[in-house]
Amino acid sequence: MSHFSIRCKKCGTVLEDTYCAFCEHCTDSLLVTDYREKLFRDDLGEGLWRFNWLPVHNPEFKQSGPLVYKSESLARVLGLENLYIAFNGYWPERGARVMTCTFKEYEAAVALENARENGVKGLIVASAGNTARAFAHISSKSDFPIIIVVPKMCLLEMWYLVESVKVPTVALTDGDYADSIDMARKISSIMDMPFEGGVKNIAKRDGLGVVLMEAVSVIGRLPDHYFQAVGSGTGAIGVWEMAERFIKDGRFGDRLPTLHLAQNLPFAPMVKAWKRQSREINPGDLDPSLINLISTRVLSNRYPAYTVQGGVYDALVATRGQMYGVENQEVFDAMRMFEETEGIDIVPAAAVAVWALVKAVRSDAVNKKDVILLNITGGGERLLEREKGTFIVEPIFVSKDTPDRELEELLCNQLKTD
Repeated sequence: MSHFSIRCKKCGTVLEDTYCAFCEHCTDSLLVTDYREKLFRDDLGEGLWRFNWLPVHNPEFKQSGPLVYKSESLARVLGLENLYIAFNGYWPERGARVMTCTFKEYEAAVALENARENGVKGLIVASAGNTARAFAHISSKSDFPIIIVVPKMCLLEMWYLVESVKVPTVALTDGDYADSIDMARKISSIMDMPFEGGVKNIAKRDGLGVVLMEAVSVIGRLPDHYFQAVGSGTGAIGVWEMAERFIKDGRFGDRLPTLHLAQNLPFAPMVKAWKRQSREINPGDLDPSLINLISTRVLSNRYPAYTVQGGVYDALVATRGQMYGVENQEVFDAMRMFEETEGIDIVPAAAVAVWALVKAVRSDAVNKKDVILLNITGGGERLLEREKGTFIVEPIFVSKDTPDRELEELLCNQLKTD
């Protein structure tokens, strides 16, 4: 018997199929996982799998989780007394061993285990970089087949671990991340393998919500504030949903953490919509040309989960949240600030969240005694490269106009080779 059910957030319908992406009555609403155990547990195993609020029953591989610790140096610089950092990356001297240096590794681990338990034989995954690396790594160590689709524009920022060399990767020559999602859906229909579903996949959101479960386990309570950079918003939604479970538990606080979410200007469609207090994003704010002007292309999603029922807009309303736009120079300043104070390198997307925290402190949006959780979504890449070795992806190149038959032949040949 499953220890969870799936419910539509809009109409409340409980779905029997535990591997579905949307409610047939409400295609504009996200589904949410309801766990039979209402009390939080963190004693069920090791690493990621010690938590009970995950849609997985019998995980077949080990998986590290986040490192959550109380900051001293960065907290001192910012004048904060209770700043906790969720570090998702490679920092073995502190016990962090997320080999792909991104919190997307939790998403990949939970999504692939959930798919396997539901009889799915393989998945198509779209990514702008971090998700690809995470899914390639988990695919390699769990022997679960996937095909990854990425935009060519992101290849220079993409690296894989050496053991992921055989995971088929398709690079779209004439598009961005949103176009890669479209191509992934096309490949899904051609290859008869399901598209992983993005934000609609409950396993991905719950996997990213592990950051909050680890934080509550360490801190002993819900934080007052939560900071994260967002592209699609999947991680932030996952944290909000996890926080609601903690509220129902009742032992860790009665107030949802305020979400402080950030994007890299000038491509910041959710920031601009939220400033207008609008549920709708202006089409002009999704202009693909703006993506070339930011330093964090992993945040450049033209299909963000903002307007959908149960999405980022609703999460911000529910938590009295705020959004921040961060300039490129501020990204670089934040990267330097974090490494100088905490002693480890972080990725540009994580630096967007760091500078959002700087802005919140300067504007008195947080108080010095507040319990604050800063999600460093990725870090330790330089250390991992020195110690483990990485390589730049060599993909199969296709265009949006590649005929279906040619596309199928290319992929089948690649899968046979692997």
